[in-house]
Amino acid sequence: MPEPSAPIVPIAESGLNRRAVLAASAPWLGALLNVLPGLGAGYLYQRRWPAWWITTVLASAWFLLGSRLAPDPSAADPRTALVGVGGLLLLAAISVVEAFLAARRARMD
Repeated sequence: MPEPSAPIVPIAESGLNRRAVLAASAPWLGALLNVLPGLGAGYLYQRRWPAWWITTVLASAWFLLGSRLAPDPSAADPRTALVGVGGLLLLAAISVVEAFLAARRARMD
């Protein structure tokens, strides 16, 4: 008979701190998962809840702001689309770099 697997223990009870969990994550994977802005999958992978909430709120606010400021949704204005996509790409770029650097700093300590 196979041995039963070890029970899953929450991080708070396992004795690991947040820094150790972040250091155990692969920096490149956290960065790659943050490529899609607004999802914050890299932050979920790294278990960095405040960073995930900030990214989610900023992406949602960008969508809401774009929908409110668009004068006529039926009129296809390429400048409005570029501003919307540009803002989300900027958010993605910042979160990619930040997730990568945070994981590397945690590994170096």
